[in-house]
Amino acid sequence: MKHLLYILSSLFIGCSAIPETPQSVDIVVDDFGLYDQNGEFHTLHEHSDASAIVLFVQGNGCPIVRNAVHSLNAIRDEYAPKGVQFLMLNANLQDDRENVREEAVAFSIDYPILIDETQLVAESLDLHRTAEALVIDPKTWHILYRGPIDDRLNYEAQKPSASNHYLADALLAHLKAEEVAVKAVASPGCLIALPGKDRAQHKQISYTREIAPILQNKCVPCHQTGGIAPFDMTDYKEVAGWSPMMREVVRTRRMPPWHADPHIGTFNNDMSLTQQEEQTLVHWIEAGSPRGDGPDPLSDNPTHATTWAYGEPDLVIALERQEIPATGIVDYRYLKITVPIDRDVQLRGTEFLPGNRAAMHHALAHLIYPKGHKMKTVKKNRWLDGIFASYVPGMDGVMLPKGTAKLLPKGSKIQFQLHYTTTGRPEVDESKLGLYFTDAQNLREHRVVGPANTQIKIPPHASAYRDSSIKIFEQDVTLYTFFPHMHFRGAGFRYVAHYPDGTRETLLSVPNYTFNWQRFYALSTPKHLPAGTRIVSHAVFDNSAKNKLNPDPSATVRWGEQSFDEMLIGYMGIVDGKVEQIAQFSALNE
Repeated sequence: MKHLLYILSSLFIGCSAIPETPQSVDIVVDDFGLYDQNGEFHTLHEHSDASAIVLFVQGNGCPIVRNAVHSLNAIRDEYAPKGVQFLMLNANLQDDRENVREEAVAFSIDYPILIDETQLVAESLDLHRTAEALVIDPKTWHILYRGPIDDRLNYEAQKPSASNHYLADALLAHLKAEEVAVKAVASPGCLIALPGKDRAQHKQISYTREIAPILQNKCVPCHQTGGIAPFDMTDYKEVAGWSPMMREVVRTRRMPPWHADPHIGTFNNDMSLTQQEEQTLVHWIEAGSPRGDGPDPLSDNPTHATTWAYGEPDLVIALERQEIPATGIVDYRYLKITVPIDRDVQLRGTEFLPGNRAAMHHALAHLIYPKGHKMKTVKKNRWLDGIFASYVPGMDGVMLPKGTAKLLPKGSKIQFQLHYTTTGRPEVDESKLGLYFTDAQNLREHRVVGPANTQIKIPPHASAYRDSSIKIFEQDVTLYTFFPHMHFRGAGFRYVAHYPDGTRETLLSVPNYTFNWQRFYALSTPKHLPAGTRIVSHAVFDNSAKNKLNPDPSATVRWGEQSFDEMLIGYMGIVDGKVEQIAQFSALNE
C-alpha cells in the first residue's frame, strides 16, 4: 500500500490536469538544428531516410516522463530495426545540458536529447507539456500522430498495463502504408513554460532598434557589396524579402557560419547569435517582418567587402591574374613571389583580399626563407607547420595577439597555394596579400603548427569514421588559435589537451563542421600548455549518402589535396613561453 501511494504521489508532483483537447497535428515540421546532452549536433532532416521519426518531449523531474521511458524502450526495440528514428526534445527553461545529461544517466535514458534552449522548436511544434510523443513522416514532414505513448500513465494513477497503444499503433499503420486511425490524443505531462510564445508581442519588435543592429554585427560582414554571400543586406526591403530563408538557416544553425559548441570555450571572434538574438530575429520574421518606425540603419550605413578590413596595409603584394574555367575540377595553383623589402621586418598582421570570392576556395602562403636563416621549427611540410597567411570562406584578416609578431627576413619569398572552384561561368581572379608592419621591440614570434594524419583511410559508406592526429609540445607554449581542417566528408572535430599531470581538457569542439565554412577560433584567453602537453585532434568523417556534400559514398577515401580526397589537420597558432612571460614582453612596448 505504501508503495502504491508513493507511485501515485510521484506521478502527481509537478503535473496538473489533462488538457481538454489534444494538440493539432496539422503542422509541417520545419528543419532545425540542436545540440544534445553530450554536445553532439543533430538536424531533424538528416533523418530523411528514416521510415518515421519519433520525437518524445523530455523534461527533468517529470514523473510521467521518467515512468514512460520503459514503454518507449520497448517500442524502440521493435521499430528501430524497421528504420524508425527515435529522438527526445527538452525545451524546459529550468534545464540545461549538464543536468539533462545527469538525468539521462540516472534514469538510463540513452536517446539523444535535443536541447531547445531558445524554445523556438517547441513554439513551432505547439508544445505545451512533456511526455508527448510525435510521429513525423520524413517524406512529407507532416505529423502523423501526437499524444501519449499509451494510456497506462496519468496524474493520479497508473494502470498495470495499457489498454490503448497509441504510439505503437500509429507506427504500425504508417509502416503498412495505412491511414493512422488515432491522430491526436490529449497527453498527460508537466507543463512547459514558454514565455516567448506571445505572438502579439512579436509584432512590437523594432526593425530599427533591434533587428538591424543584429544584422549589422553578425550578418552584414558577408552580406555586403563584394562579399561572399549570395545577396546583400542593403535595406529593409532586401531583408524582408529574404526573411523566410533567414529563419530557416538560423533555426538549422547554417547561419551565421560559426560551428563551435557554445558550451566549450570562449572565443573573441565568435560571430554566432546569442539565444536572445536568435529568439528576437526568428520571432520578428514569424510576425511578418514588420517595418515599424525609424530610420533604416542598413541603407544609411552601406558597407563594401572590397576594401581592407584593417586599413591600408604597409605592403601590398599583388598576385598575377588567374583565369578559372566555367566547369570542371581546377588543380591547385602555385605562385612564388619575392617580398620587396630591403630590411628584416616584423608583422603584426596579414590580410588576404580575394579578387573573386565566388571562385576562390582558399589561399595559403608560407615563407621560403633566405639562405642561412635558421628556422625555429623543423618544417617537414610547410603547408602544415609554418603557414604564413591564409584565406578561407568566412575568414577575415588576422591581426596577431599583443606582444607577438611574425618575422619576415629580407630576401624571403612567399609561396602561394591557390585553390579555385568553378561557378558555371568563366571567372577571373586578381587577389592581393596585405602585410601590416610593426616597429615594436621584444616581441615573441607567433607561428602555426599543423599536426596531421596523412594515413587516414575512410571506409565506404561509413557515417561516423573516427581518426586523430597528435602534437606533443616539448616546451611551454601559449596557445592562441585553432583552425581545424578537413574536406567534404568532415563532420566533427575536437581538440583535447592531455596535460603532464594526467588530466585532460576539451579546448574546442566543432560538432557541426562543414567544409564550405572553415573558420579559425581565437581563444578569448590564451591557454598555457606546459611542456609535455599532448594535443589530440579528434576528427569524425561522414562518408555516407546522408552527407549531402559527399561526392562518392562508395569510395575508400585517403589523404589528398583535392576536396574529394580528405585531410585531417589540427592547425594551432602558438607562441613559445607562458602567457605571463609574453605579457611582460608586451609591457616593454607600451
